[in-house]
Amino acid sequence: MKSPELEQRQIVVIGAGPSGAIAAAILKRQGHDVLVLERQRFPRFSIGESLLSHCLDFVEEAGMLEAVQAAGFQTKHGAAFAWGERYTSFDFRDKFTEGKGSTYQVIRADFDKLLADEAERQGVEIRYEEEIFAADFSGDCPRLSVRRLADGHEYQVECAFVLDGSGYGRVLPRLLDLDTPSAFPVRRAVFTHIEDNIDPASGFNREMILITTHPTLRDVWFWTIPFSNGRCSLGVVCAAEHYENYPKDLDACLKQFIAETPSLSKVLGNAVWDTPAREINGYSANVKSLHGPGFALLGNAAEFLDPVFSSGVTIAMRSASMAAGLLHRQLGGETVDWENEFAIPLKRGVDTFRVYVEGWYEGSFQDVIYYENASPEIRRMISSILAGYAWDGKNPYVSEPRRRLRVLAELCSQP
Repeated sequence: MKSPELEQRQIVVIGAGPSGAIAAAILKRQGHDVLVLERQRFPRFSIGESLLSHCLDFVEEAGMLEAVQAAGFQTKHGAAFAWGERYTSFDFRDKFTEGKGSTYQVIRADFDKLLADEAERQGVEIRYEEEIFAADFSGDCPRLSVRRLADGHEYQVECAFVLDGSGYGRVLPRLLDLDTPSAFPVRRAVFTHIEDNIDPASGFNREMILITTHPTLRDVWFWTIPFSNGRCSLGVVCAAEHYENYPKDLDACLKQFIAETPSLSKVLGNAVWDTPAREINGYSANVKSLHGPGFALLGNAAEFLDPVFSSGVTIAMRSASMAAGLLHRQLGGETVDWENEFAIPLKRGVDTFRVYVEGWYEGSFQDVIYYENASPEIRRMISSILAGYAWDGKNPYVSEPRRRLRVLAELCSQP
C-alpha cells in the first residue's frame, strides 16, 4: 500500500474561524510559514454575533482593523439589560480599564470570512474543506493526517507546532482524548435570525445587545442582537429541563418563551420570522490541558463557558494572540513555559468570566446588574468586565471576583 504524501510546514493552524485567522495572521506578520486547514467552506453559519470591545485589540494586532471598520457592521457601544419594568445599560466607552470602548455586532458568516480573507491577503495559506482525521504527537515533530473532502485524497503534514482553533469541532481534544466534562449544568439555546422591524420610537438601542431576563424564571434569558441590515439574532437560553413544558417545534418554543416576556414581545411586535429556529445543547466544554508537546488549544477548542456575556470570541482571540506570541519566541530559540505563560494567565480571565456567569444564573449578578442606586465607579468596573477586559488585575472585580461579587450582591439585595 502506497504511503500518503508528506508535506513539511512550520506551523499548522486548525480552523479558519476568529482564533485561527487571528493567530495565523499574527504569526505570518512575524515572518513564519503558516498553513490553515479548515473543514468547512466559508462563508458558513456560526452563532455568537455580539463582539466585546477587547476583541478589536486583537483584530488590530492582526492587521485587520481597517477592513473590519470598513465592512459596515452594526456599531456596538455596550449592553442593555431588561427584567420586567426594570431596564439598565452599560456603555463600554465608560469603563475602568483603558482600551477600546466601541465594537461591532456582526453576522458571523460575513465577519469570519472577512478575517479569513484578510489572513490570506497577508500571505497565510488556507485550505478549505479539508479535515484532520488523525494526529500523531509521539515523534520529534507533530504529524497530522488530512483528508480532502472534495475527492477523498489523503496526505500528511509534518510541522513544528499545531494551534487548534477548531471551535466546536474540537479536533485535537477529540483525537488526543483531552475532553473532560464541564462543571456547568447542561443548558440549551434555541435561536434564529429575524427581520426585526423594531420601531425606532420604542427606545430600543441598536448600538447595544439587549439581554432580557424572563419575568418569573430568573435563570431563563434572551439575547437580541441587532445587525446593520435591519435583522437581528434572537435566542433563549435555559436549563434543559425548562423546555419540558414548551412545544417541541423550535419556532413555537421560542415564540412561547417570548410571549411570556412582555417587554421583549413589545420590542419584537412587528418582527417577520423568516428563518427556521436552531438549537445548541450542552454547549459548555472543558479540557484536561490547554497545551502539550507540539500543540496548544485556542478558544472554544479548549473551553466554552456560556453565551450570556458574549465572551466566547474574546477568549478565542485573546488565546490566539497569547499563543502566537509565545510560539514566535519558541521558534526563535527561546524556552517557553506554556503552563505559566499561556494556560494559567488565560484561565485567569476565563475564571473571572466564570464567576459572573455563575452569578448570573444564581441571581446574585442579576441583583447587581439591576440595582438602581449603584456607585458610578463600581458600574465602570463592571462595564470593563462586560467589555471583555477580564484580565485587568487592577480592577478589583477581576482580581477578587468571587469575594467582591458576593459582598456587592449582598449590598444590592438589601431593601
